[in-house]
Amino acid sequence: MKNIPFYLIFVLMSSFVFAQGSSNGNKWMRNPDNGDGTYTNPIINSDYSDPDAIRVGNKFYMTASSFNCIPGLPILESDDLVNWKLIGYALNKQKPEATYDLAQHGNGVWAPCIRFHKNEFYIYFPDPDFGIYMTKAQKPEGPWSEPIMVKSGKGLIDPTPLWDDDGKVYLVYAFAGSRAGIKSILTICTMNEDGTSANNDDVLLIDGHEEEPTIEGPKIYKRNGFYYIFAPAGGVATGWQTVMRSKNIYGPYEKKKALDQGKTSINGPHQGAWVQTQNGEDWFIHFQDKGIFGRVVHLQPMKWENDWPFMGKDTNGDGIGEPVIKFKKPNVGKSFPMVSPPDSDEFNEPKLGLQWQWHANPKVNWGFPSTLGFYTLNCIPKPKEAVNLFDVPNLLLQKFPDDNFTATTKFQFNSYSDGDEAGFVIMGLDYNYLKLKKTNGKVFLSQMICKNANKKELEKEMERVELKANVIFIQVKVTENGNCTFAFSEDGKIFKYIGIPFTAKEGKWIGAKLGFVALREGFINDAGNLKIDWIRFNKIQ
Repeated sequence: MKNIPFYLIFVLMSSFVFAQGSSNGNKWMRNPDNGDGTYTNPIINSDYSDPDAIRVGNKFYMTASSFNCIPGLPILESDDLVNWKLIGYALNKQKPEATYDLAQHGNGVWAPCIRFHKNEFYIYFPDPDFGIYMTKAQKPEGPWSEPIMVKSGKGLIDPTPLWDDDGKVYLVYAFAGSRAGIKSILTICTMNEDGTSANNDDVLLIDGHEEEPTIEGPKIYKRNGFYYIFAPAGGVATGWQTVMRSKNIYGPYEKKKALDQGKTSINGPHQGAWVQTQNGEDWFIHFQDKGIFGRVVHLQPMKWENDWPFMGKDTNGDGIGEPVIKFKKPNVGKSFPMVSPPDSDEFNEPKLGLQWQWHANPKVNWGFPSTLGFYTLNCIPKPKEAVNLFDVPNLLLQKFPDDNFTATTKFQFNSYSDGDEAGFVIMGLDYNYLKLKKTNGKVFLSQMICKNANKKELEKEMERVELKANVIFIQVKVTENGNCTFAFSEDGKIFKYIGIPFTAKEGKWIGAKLGFVALREGFINDAGNLKIDWIRFNKIQ
């Protein structure tokens, strides 16, 4: 059989038994907490891009980019900087609604900044097509205020505020070349006392073209009379962390490279946050771009030397820190339970789990949670402009939760007329769609693969089987190279392979995602639905 292509061997395999998965939520995952006083990076092995974090009292809070996915601006909470749980979102709908009612891949919420000022939580976030917004809340879990435009302008990104000791308020930000026509520079302007409106008194802080190409993502802090700007440069997957300092907020600034990949496997360690524990320890949170799996979150030890921050470990003696893989946990006074963002869902609650996001502002008729033991996803008419799933807004998806896992789901497809379709999706610039569709009164399961979905390519059917009933179990196995293999069962015990292996691909500025969709051709007054019973994840041993 050595001369037979792998995909044919895969297809020819008749059947096998798959584990149904655990209903214990995120307990199956690799946890960064080693349980012995150390941790292993990444601290969140999932797509929380451009993380920013703060400490308030004894709690740490993090937010991240969400782009076109809604709800947006995730809020995570931690007791020890290692174990993080998702507690809510700051953005329930994106404005302007006429734009974000449609799928807008790669647009929307770029790198945000979270701060705590006068007993209120603030998040400043950019939309590169419109400007810089601000939302605030009394509690991190919300409710968060309606976002207000602080500074309008195309291409303004990566805002960070500073309330100075003398009462003055500043905003530092960068530019997206794709919108503004300029990039690799950082600028600063003043704001009003409330931080709700920026002034047009912008000053250039650095032009990075010669030594700091693509400098962006600034975070401004003040310490020991110095103003510090932490800013990544060199590109997302290949760059480093630069730190600038000056006694004058307008500069001129000295600069130093504080963290780079060195000889480690952690590419592009930058774009993040300086956080200090209640016991005075300093730490730096940043992301690593892992392509298919998105931008995952790392934690680096940090210390101050001659009023310069040093991050990670200097293993090659060049004076620049390199990322650590394993390290002693932050000292926060005591140990806390291991937690991580959610993944598995039994769909028993009268609200959608926090792991789920839509690809656009949701509409009331897309789906309903219930206490009946399932989530109902309705077959909504396909948008006229959608030649494939890339432009479909009602995709109910969650992030890949790890590098190696299986996800098993059980659902019931209720079709009241021909034209309804629904199923399970691995979504990205390429996607795999295990589609159930009713045709001439019969229900069929098909593997549909779409390459270059963002370029309007069409789906191709790889295999189709007729089902005896409308209740089905589907499982995907995902490995660290993004390779996905699929199986189905009609009894939940014996699974059969379907289709061919599929290599997942990242989306536009986000990692690959998985979840569900329900559609139909044209409008009808009684569309079908997909009743999702559960989805359960297991770690591949």
